[in-house]
Amino acid sequence: MTYTSPRRPQLFYTTAPMPCPYVSGRMERKVVTDIGGPDAERLHNRLSRAGFRRSHTIAYAPVCPSCNACVPIRVPVATFSPDRTQRRTLRRNATIEGFEVPAHATTEQFVLFQRYQFARHAEGDMAAMNFYDYRAMIEDTPVDTAMVEFRTPEDQLVCVSLIDRLDDGLSAVYSFYDPGMEEHSLGSYAIMHLITHAGRLGLPYLYLGYWIRDSAKMAYKSRFRPAEILHHGSWTALDPANLPANGGSTTRFPIGLPE
Repeated sequence: MTYTSPRRPQLFYTTAPMPCPYVSGRMERKVVTDIGGPDAERLHNRLSRAGFRRSHTIAYAPVCPSCNACVPIRVPVATFSPDRTQRRTLRRNATIEGFEVPAHATTEQFVLFQRYQFARHAEGDMAAMNFYDYRAMIEDTPVDTAMVEFRTPEDQLVCVSLIDRLDDGLSAVYSFYDPGMEEHSLGSYAIMHLITHAGRLGLPYLYLGYWIRDSAKMAYKSRFRPAEILHHGSWTALDPANLPANGGSTTRFPIGLPE
C-alpha cells in the first residue's frame, strides 16, 4: 500500500535582489509563498503572526542578507491610547464616518486611488496601475478581506482602507486618501478607526505591516502606542531606544511557524 499525504507541501521562494524602495542605497529580497487553496485562512493567520504580509494570493516577508530594518509591528487594541496630536486628529475628523464594505473595486474608489498615487507616489509602480490592476489588488484574495470607506456627511469618499480579518486581529493591507485634505491626517485617522473597529469585532490586534525607523514613509507607525514588534522571533513591546541602529529582527525562513 502506498501512503499519500493529505496535505501538499508549502513551498517558499526567494526573489531576486532589487533596489529597496524605503532605504536608499540598499537592496531588498523577499521570501514569498502562495496562500491559495483550502487551507488559505489558517496559513494566512500563521504567517501573519510570523511577520508576513499579504499581496493578492501570496504572502511575503523581507529576507535581506545585510539589513533588518523592516520590523513587523502591531497595536494591541485594548491598551492603545491616542496622544495629543492623535486626539486632535480625531476631533478634526469627527464628522467623517467609516463603513465596512465588501472587497469590491469601484470607479469611485479608483479615481481617489489615482489622485493619491499621483500626488504622493508619482514615481512608484502603483501610479501606473489601471482599473483592472486596481481591481485585482482589491478582489484577488483567498482570505477574509473587506474594505472600509470613509465618507463625509455629504457622502464624499475621502479615504479607503483594504483590510484582512485574522483570527487575532485586523491586518491593514493598504490605505489611500484624498491628497487635498492633508490637514486632516486621514491616514492616521484611518488607523485609529481600524483600531476601534477591531475592538468592536472582539479582535485584540491591528497589524500595521512593517515599521522602518529610518524611512519617512514608514516611521509613522510607531506613533500608535503602545505597540508591539516582532523582535528575535517574539512579539514584544516596542522600545525604539533598545533597537539596533538599522532596526530589529524581521522574519527569516518560516521554520516552526506559530499556530
